[in-house]
Amino acid sequence: MRACRRCVEAGFPVRGPAVFSGPATARVMLIGQAPAEIDLRSGSRPWSGSGGRRLMGWLEQAGFDQERFRTEQYMAALTRCFPGKAPGGRGDRAPGRAERALCAPYLQREIELIRPRLIIAVGSLAIAHFLGAGTLAERVGRAQESLPQVPNLREAWVLPLPHPSGASLWLNEPAHQARVAQALQRLAELRVNLNLE
Repeated sequence: MRACRRCVEAGFPVRGPAVFSGPATARVMLIGQAPAEIDLRSGSRPWSGSGGRRLMGWLEQAGFDQERFRTEQYMAALTRCFPGKAPGGRGDRAPGRAERALCAPYLQREIELIRPRLIIAVGSLAIAHFLGAGTLAERVGRAQESLPQVPNLREAWVLPLPHPSGASLWLNEPAHQARVAQALQRLAELRVNLNLE
């Protein structure tokens, strides 16, 4: 992945290096949509910015220790290079379908090697990748087990979380905040029941 140039050669305005971290022994995979520019500046450390701080706070609410999570679990995204800023200047550009397709074999191989018990899908793109179409309000707060449509995920749980970025207005609604609280409670239960630490 670190040597990949597929998106660059296809003409996409991405910037590397590839961002991902974690051991093959991880029991949890945390998958977002794409790295942020700050992740590149931090030495390819996933979730290094303010959205990452909020996400790590959520994980701590569910009982995970942040530093243990970062060293013991696997963190990646649907695409591995920074996709650039959004054309309107608000937030980062979401990687398109063609970019995600170029990176998809890497994610599939990682799932095959790691065989996680839980995937935490962060943001609409990651959630749709694993669970198909649906709104955040329909998905966040629930977890789903056994996904026969996703190869090598037949015995894993998928727990959706909204993107923690300040650019996301979804989190401003009280009803949506309640959904996040419900999701974190479910995550805490899975952490204990699946012995994820």
